[in-house]
Amino acid sequence: MANPEPGPVLAAVGGRAVPAAARDLLRIVIVGHVDHGKSTLVGRIFHDTGLLPEGKLETIKAVCERRGMPFEWAFLMDALQAERDQGITIDTAQIWFKSAKRDYVIIDAPGHKEFLKNMITGAAASDAAVLVIDVHEGVKEQSRRHGYLLHLLGVRQVAVVCNKMDLVGFDEARFRAVGPEYAQYLASIGVTPTYIIPASARGGDNIAARSSAMPWYQGPTVIEALDRFQPTSAPTEQPLRFPIQDVYKFDDRRILAGRIESGVLRVGDRLMFSPSNQTARVASIEAWNAAVPMEAKAGQSVGITLDDQLFVERGEMASHEDNAPIETDVFCAQLFWLGRDPLKVGARYKCKLATAEFPVTVQSIERVISTTDLSRRDAVEVERNEVAEIVLRARKLVALDEFRSHTRTGRFVLIDKYDAAGGGIISIEGYADQRELVTVRSTNIVKVAHGITGEARAGRNGHKGGVLWFTGLSGAGKSTLAVELERRLFAKGYHVYVLDGDNVRSGLNANLGFSPEDRAENIRRVGEVAALFADAGIIVISSFISPYRSDRDRARRAAKDSFHEIYVKADLDTCERRDPKGLYRRARAGEIREFTGISSPYEAPDAHELEVDTAGADVEVCIERLMDYVRRTIPIAD
Repeated sequence: MANPEPGPVLAAVGGRAVPAAARDLLRIVIVGHVDHGKSTLVGRIFHDTGLLPEGKLETIKAVCERRGMPFEWAFLMDALQAERDQGITIDTAQIWFKSAKRDYVIIDAPGHKEFLKNMITGAAASDAAVLVIDVHEGVKEQSRRHGYLLHLLGVRQVAVVCNKMDLVGFDEARFRAVGPEYAQYLASIGVTPTYIIPASARGGDNIAARSSAMPWYQGPTVIEALDRFQPTSAPTEQPLRFPIQDVYKFDDRRILAGRIESGVLRVGDRLMFSPSNQTARVASIEAWNAAVPMEAKAGQSVGITLDDQLFVERGEMASHEDNAPIETDVFCAQLFWLGRDPLKVGARYKCKLATAEFPVTVQSIERVISTTDLSRRDAVEVERNEVAEIVLRARKLVALDEFRSHTRTGRFVLIDKYDAAGGGIISIEGYADQRELVTVRSTNIVKVAHGITGEARAGRNGHKGGVLWFTGLSGAGKSTLAVELERRLFAKGYHVYVLDGDNVRSGLNANLGFSPEDRAENIRRVGEVAALFADAGIIVISSFISPYRSDRDRARRAAKDSFHEIYVKADLDTCERRDPKGLYRRARAGEIREFTGISSPYEAPDAHELEVDTAGADVEVCIERLMDYVRRTIPIAD
């Protein structure tokens, strides 16, 4: 490694940096297991660089003497009475200072697991992190948990400080054992530590000056490592994301105000507002007590006016029309749970995402992840301080981004009884972006009324029309039941027809693939066609996996009262054993991507009209149940 630059000269006034023009500002969070020396490290930084406000050290020492307790460097940071009494950091403390290179805010976050919420608050606002590990004690559960949280919060610049080297006699072998162990853990969750530094915060070794007790270490000191971190730049190169925080009315103008999270906004841009899908052009950009700008960038808080008086509310996400966020009512999440009560399937919470707030229900808990060894296990609930992969469902479409592509708008918080109970990052892997499914592009459409009533059609056919919507996993027996039911209903005099993948994807939907979006569009078209069949007085049996509840709900809305959802139920093991087309075998071998039940989700119905369990009954029993249902709900005239 190249020789480090000379140690920076720091300066502070009353614990706060003297402002400097046109300088970077870097926010550093200090995290780690309780009593591993985080606050001591920060206190020592200020002492060793001569930055303590005048009289600060003497005041703390006097307080310690008055209370009959030994002096600790950590007390320079722990400003709260309760913290001195208990010897732990409860809240995040912040100190401003500056080096020759840049301005800093150091956030000292609590290490005790009871105060993880405060640690997350500090880490969420940081550009980089210093993770402190007691080299004598080694890597602890909380050390791994904090590392995992940094990963969830998108903090990618991490320096690991192996503290208390004095307790192990400055032994290089001990450092080489502990440092790489933790680095390997971070690497397994996608975080590469920028630096691993042996240090003794109590003695000042490798804090501001290189330690003579560890000549075998040639890397940067802690201060030098801080100076080498890079500020998180405003993501101006990413697509525009402008969450609307509020709407103000001045004279005849409606000013939409908010903070630009990413991208660049210019006068004349055509914006899409999600999830309402309204569009308009930017007429002006408004700034408080400043010249009217022609553009604004990520990180700026501005107001805009539009060339069209749209009804836009707080929570809408403005973007450019050609690169809009995802619209969905269901999404996957990697969640860290902090609630007093366990998170359970069916529980309802308020979700906060940027400026939007909306109710969500826990649809499923896919697995709980151990932050210690990253093992995964099935669970029916998520306990406090656990990490889990879950699926959340909203009551209507919401606008969001996947965290891997938009870190600022891909995170959310869950509120339970007015408390922040959990937070996480968003993925819609396996789920479709539903924007195109609800976008209406046709114009100048006038609906033509039929001259034949539904009653007349029923009188001619001898029965009303209907949609028998079969849903279930591949191999559950949908097609087998559909074909046999069609044959028997036809023999009874019903006008009936089966729609399935073979007769739809070879024609009507031949242009669609098997991505989540194409599969959703496939079902949307089938739903509309089935509704037309039913309107014509015909019974149509739709035999499709149709894995998403939102797609089946859309088909129900299209067919209205003539829709009958029938769950052809069979567990995954049964379907895999049957595997009539060999698809499960190919999916397990990785030959088929996004296969329902294996690598893509299936959402079982929760409000269906009929359920037939093909794993527990033979074909004849299931057919009799189906025939009985049709006779009761769509009777044929004698």
